[in-house]
Amino acid sequence: MQQWGIAFLAVGMLTGVAVAAPPTPEQRARFYDQCVKTSQNEPLCTCKAEAATKLVDAEFMDVILASMAGRTLDPKYNLAYNDYIVESTRACGMGM
Repeated sequence: MQQWGIAFLAVGMLTGVAVAAPPTPEQRARFYDQCVKTSQNEPLCTCKAEAATKLVDAEFMDVILASMAGRTLDPKYNLAYNDYIVESTRACGMGM
């Protein structure tokens, strides 16, 4: 997913197409706070928050935050959300 993000940014710069906004500092803080409340693992949450800002845009960060708050994902986000989980886990040196 991160590789596609980089390619997407490059295409956007070359073509002049608008590129999605990155997650905001407020979103990152909310992500970190919710992660620590859930896992009690500050190092992991620091890594996951940093990874999320590189893997997703602000709009999708809202989807992640909603899921972390216990809301059910709209099925249209299932594949992208699963990709995010795999890539953020990989970015933090865990799993696959």
